[in-house]
Amino acid sequence: MAELLVASRNAKKLRELRRVLDAAGVSGIELVGLDEVPEFPEAPETGASFEENALAKARDGAAATGLPCVADDSGLEVDALNAMPGVLSARWSGIHGNDDANTALLLAQLGDVPDERRGAGFVSACALAIPGGEESVVRGEWRGTIARKPLGENGFGYDPVFVPEGDGRSAAELSAEEKDAASHRGRALRLLIPVLQALGS
Repeated sequence: MAELLVASRNAKKLRELRRVLDAAGVSGIELVGLDEVPEFPEAPETGASFEENALAKARDGAAATGLPCVADDSGLEVDALNAMPGVLSARWSGIHGNDDANTALLLAQLGDVPDERRGAGFVSACALAIPGGEESVVRGEWRGTIARKPLGENGFGYDPVFVPEGDGRSAAELSAEEKDAASHRGRALRLLIPVLQALGS
């Protein structure tokens, strides 16, 4: 059984990757979160792009633990805000990881924006770093619009205000399976499947 470090303490992200691997029939890989390895200094996310941040996290994890490491950096790009919050998505309100405050600020900034100009896209860059070996970075995007108020109880981050194209429900109203099939992170992770399959074999 090959161990794969997931550079996250978010249990939802670990479960999401497990579901994507299971759905693709990938076996022989045990996922390990950051909480399960000795602590190591994690570089701040200062990259100008999702790809830079994801690769930095994956490299740090692989170098510190000697395990192959997968990391993602994701966020929301809103058309009317010139693709912001972008890489600042998790700390848009000034407090890192405060989903409610970030969402409230975003909705306030879009208060006067008409429905036809509320286009947005979730973006996820996923990076895999293998100690002393190859690196891969892939990108997944999920287009939609920003709702006028939060809807639904599932998901996290900006999910309650993001309405995917072709669906009247927010991302927080989708089941886990529906979200995996369509989401930016699901799309990016599926692009890594061939490399991950090789790890487990």
